[in-house]
Amino acid sequence: MSDFQQARVALGIRLRELRTSKSLTGTQLADRLGWPQSKVSKLENGKQTATAEDLREWAKATEQPEAGEELTSRLAGLESHTRSWRRQLASGHKAVQDTLNAEFDRTRTFRAWSGSMVVGSLQTADYARHIFIRYADLHRSPRDTEAAVRARMKRQASLYETGKKHRIIMWEAALHPLVCPPPVLAAQLDRLTGVIGMDTVELGIVPLNASLKIPPANGFWIFDNRLVITEDWHAELWIDDPVGIATYIRVWDTLRESAVYDADAHRIITRARRALGAP
Repeated sequence: MSDFQQARVALGIRLRELRTSKSLTGTQLADRLGWPQSKVSKLENGKQTATAEDLREWAKATEQPEAGEELTSRLAGLESHTRSWRRQLASGHKAVQDTLNAEFDRTRTFRAWSGSMVVGSLQTADYARHIFIRYADLHRSPRDTEAAVRARMKRQASLYETGKKHRIIMWEAALHPLVCPPPVLAAQLDRLTGVIGMDTVELGIVPLNASLKIPPANGFWIFDNRLVITEDWHAELWIDDPVGIATYIRVWDTLRESAVYDADAHRIITRARRALGAP
């Protein structure tokens, strides 16, 4: 069981304590709340993540409104590491980008691995626009595309900031998906060749035929040695414990052994561009 799941189960146990301390059955509490009884059961058994409003209503319905602050604090601790897209994207993608930008502002050395698409800090506005549209459709979230693109583009100022270092590795496969029209992808590949040689950027490409010590699994970002962010389809995971961070650093170092740089990276990007039939 993951730390997140354990924390959710612990929260469920606390919710049950509040209910039973008032001699309420699950059905009685559900009636007070106007919820299906199954929701009460899922929350108490750690099968569903409560919202902050759910927890405040639970505290009031069990005649212990003072417990609301405790419960929402538990939820905040639980979600500080696993951040569901449903909650993060409730108002659109811009807020998520603003949060990430704050982490970039604090960071001197940024390391990234991506096996599926171009890393955000190197994306063109057009490429980013199509990515945001695709994910808004997937998560059925508000479409604030242009605001999200502007927020992501602000992040790229750090590419030109003396003293910062962007050490980015991408799998060759990330250069090919047509998540955007071919001309947009061609321009994006041109952008990648343009950052090769910058003193603040180290761009490596892992060739498709490279010998690998580990599989090129999910993408992740390392902010100095204090934070790792990785994404799944349902949530974003923020890792700040030393053991977890050390694991991702080892993964990054291992993948880097298979990467090529400078002229070799340029040739791979050019090959991907030619595959589009672009002039």
